[in-house]
Amino acid sequence: MITSKKIRLRKKSLADAVDNYAWLTDPELTQLDAAPLLNATFAQYLSVYREELGYPPRKRRAFAVDTTEGKHVGNCSYYDINEKKKEAQLGIMLGNRDYWDKGYGTETVTTLLSHIFQETNITRVYLKTLVSNIRAQRCFQKCGFAFCGHLDKDGYHFVLMDIQRKQWAEDSSQSDATQS
Repeated sequence: MITSKKIRLRKKSLADAVDNYAWLTDPELTQLDAAPLLNATFAQYLSVYREELGYPPRKRRAFAVDTTEGKHVGNCSYYDINEKKKEAQLGIMLGNRDYWDKGYGTETVTTLLSHIFQETNITRVYLKTLVSNIRAQRCFQKCGFAFCGHLDKDGYHFVLMDIQRKQWAEDSSQSDATQS
């Protein structure tokens, strides 16, 4: 378990399936994620979810996001891990709208970045987000990500952002000095 002031990142569990299914079948959430709306039954989804828990993909580390009180509010991951290039892609979804615009997304991203840069050999983390998702872009910029390009894929328009370990370390030491 990885903890911070507001959130805990933990291994995903079977108990998360109900929330995850609700979020994957929510049109607004899937639109923000540029993902297709899940059209499987819960039983079908549960079967696949159970399989993924038992045999997680080798190039993906996924976490449930809980409040410090233990409420499951979302998920985050780093994936497409390329050990040769020492990079990975970051993804986050706060499915519980009660926790939007309250710093939980920023806290999740900064906590996950700390874990990645302190516990792995990854030196670059990148992501893509919809051009129209200004809230996410502001969150990522607040966490130290910088714009590095654009991508048009499957009819969606994305901005590309990344952060290097070196930049993260500099930003972290400056924020530590500011807090002292």
